[in-house]
Amino acid sequence: MRFGKLKSKIENKLVESYKNNTTKTEILKFNSVVLKNKNISKLFYLYDELNSNKGLSESIANEFINKSISIYENTINKISNKDIKPITDWVYGSDYNNEYDVIDDLFSNGITKLEEKITSKKIILENITKTPKDKKEPINIPLNTMVNIANKTIKDYITNLSESDQKKLKTLLSSDTNKLKENYDSLKDKIISKLEKLQEDDNDEEVIKRIDETIEKINTESFDTLSYIKLQQLNENL
Repeated sequence: MRFGKLKSKIENKLVESYKNNTTKTEILKFNSVVLKNKNISKLFYLYDELNSNKGLSESIANEFINKSISIYENTINKISNKDIKPITDWVYGSDYNNEYDVIDDLFSNGITKLEEKITSKKIILENITKTPKDKKEPINIPLNTMVNIANKTIKDYITNLSESDQKKLKTLLSSDTNKLKENYDSLKDKIISKLEKLQEDDNDEEVIKRIDETIEKINTESFDTLSYIKLQQLNENL
């Protein structure tokens, strides 16, 4: 079993849920079939660790990789088809791009895959010895980039959310959907009024054009949790 392939499908399923407004349902399912299974959740965490910049020295990084291989081998043997089937059924048909091919190659047991294992170990070693990037702080968004925020893909937007916005997302996911929808509609009207006022006070044709594009985007965008967060962020910066 190439666990990275399965993990990629799971992650894509969760990302798609933001677009389909099914986030609560999919997170509950994720918790049920992944997080509550200690062996599967251990592999999930292990892959994340090997896919992260950790700033380790080369000697420590080598030890970390070797230890990870041992953990994987001990864990994968405890996972049965009975554990995997609910996950494969859940993510069936989900598109994916395996982001963990290199890690899958590292954990491969095939004798003919020796060269791939050596190459993958070198790539992972380079990755985990890199210094991790600093966490992004919340930033104010200039008016002329608002439309770009509206046009971001869901996946990129989630990846680049600040820590505070990720907390907001977590809070919103546990909120009553009908109440959020009411607040969302009210927030849309409030923001459009602000944008129209800015448009009246600005003589720059480029800015006016971007405001028009932003208003149109807001008017045509349907409600979901992520759209609500984007509107909140936009409102705070107006």
